Amino acid sequence: MKPKHTLKLRFLGAYAGVTGSKTHIQWGKHQYLIDCGLFQGPKEVKEQNWAELPIDAKALSAVILTHAHLDHTGYLPRLYRQGFRGPVYCSEGTAELAKIILMDSAYLEEELADYAQKTGYSRHKNPQPLFTTRDAEDVIKLFQPKPRNEWLELDETLSLRFLRAGHIIGSSFVQLRFQQDQKARTLSFTGDIGHNRSMILKGPEPITDTDVLVLESTYGDRLHPQTDGCTLLGQYLARALKRQGVVVIPAFAVGRSQEIVYMIGHLERRGIIPQVPVFLDSPMSKRALDIFFSREEDQTVRSSFRQDPDSFFPKNFETIESADQSMLITMMDGPAIVVSASGMLSGGRVLHHLKRRLPDARSMVIFSGYQAEGTKGRFLQDNSASLKTLRIHHEEVEVAAEIVTIEHLSSHADYSEILQWLEGLNQAPEQVLLNHGQGIAQDSLAEAIRKRFGWKVTPAHEQASWEFFGP
Repeated sequence: MKPKHTLKLRFLGAYAGVTGSKTHIQWGKHQYLIDCGLFQGPKEVKEQNWAELPIDAKALSAVILTHAHLDHTGYLPRLYRQGFRGPVYCSEGTAELAKIILMDSAYLEEELADYAQKTGYSRHKNPQPLFTTRDAEDVIKLFQPKPRNEWLELDETLSLRFLRAGHIIGSSFVQLRFQQDQKARTLSFTGDIGHNRSMILKGPEPITDTDVLVLESTYGDRLHPQTDGCTLLGQYLARALKRQGVVVIPAFAVGRSQEIVYMIGHLERRGIIPQVPVFLDSPMSKRALDIFFSREEDQTVRSSFRQDPDSFFPKNFETIESADQSMLITMMDGPAIVVSASGMLSGGRVLHHLKRRLPDARSMVIFSGYQAEGTKGRFLQDNSASLKTLRIHHEEVEVAAEIVTIEHLSSHADYSEILQWLEGLNQAPEQVLLNHGQGIAQDSLAEAIRKRFGWKVTPAHEQASWEFFGP
């Protein structure tokens, strides 16, 4: 007689915040990790990336990814250093994006360590990168991309399936089907849920059945404005460009940058904004754009772009590759638009643009995505009305530019859209576990789900170890 297994679930990240997504699963003799992300944000949060995981990386049978963003994939090279050698399962789009994200992150880690070594600003005598490009290259070799909507057998009692999540290219819901005593039970992870408001991405597919659901809650306490985000973007751009300003849009290199570029072209073609120089100053964004066009299963504009490439890009559009080209843009006069990373101002080329444009009252900074607590982006966003200076590269930079936020452009569903998506379930799950959200967002979404559906909802936290599907 075969022994009965109990499914054990433990959250190792993103249980009280929105970064460091890692969920450990134990099923019989097998162990898995759903997502393997970096902690991002202030120094004390990022320092968690240096701690060893409270699990044996060598014992993991596989890692399964919901999507490619760094807070869901960025710890993979570190996991490889700790001895992980199993397969990394993900969608085809996620595999393509994750490769460029991991290589870029590793390169930056090496650059930072080298800079710390040369300048001596680190408290460590011999500062080291969190991981190296070699680590990233090695773990990328473990990727095994799989098509969506097909069950993959991991062992005789466990199968895996991906469904479109609509967050970014490749983003997927993960479903695990456990077989015991000729009875199947399903555990589902949403990762980050998209919505149906994107101008270039298809929305999320419904999950019709699951016994346990691990649900993101990033915007569990927030309702995105229902007006058209592209229209508001046009209003802001027109206002700044009319006064000959330079508009700086900090944007996530994967997902947000591509949609903003499309929106700018859309606004130009309709005469809502003038044709001005538009720069995509992020090499990773350029590579992600190429992948975007190759993944027709996730996006809505491939066919029109194939017929007319000008239907996507602004008229005077240029992608910037070299750092020297990037610095030249900072010396240009307006009007112009610069889309650059990082989206939360945690580093990257956007900081050079801000140093140049923040002191200019004609210019504008447009936040287009979630700014995590403790990030420079969140600080500027929350304090723009009273802030006199912002510290960038150890310098106090005057803040005179107009600072605005367009919440419509978030690639996360708000609480109303999450509730609407949950209506696709045929029956109530035994348990809903909320992760990937701040405490107030989790509590608010939990209450909304209980009120709407009457389901059992529990905010996830590290100390808890849930057991399901037991004998």
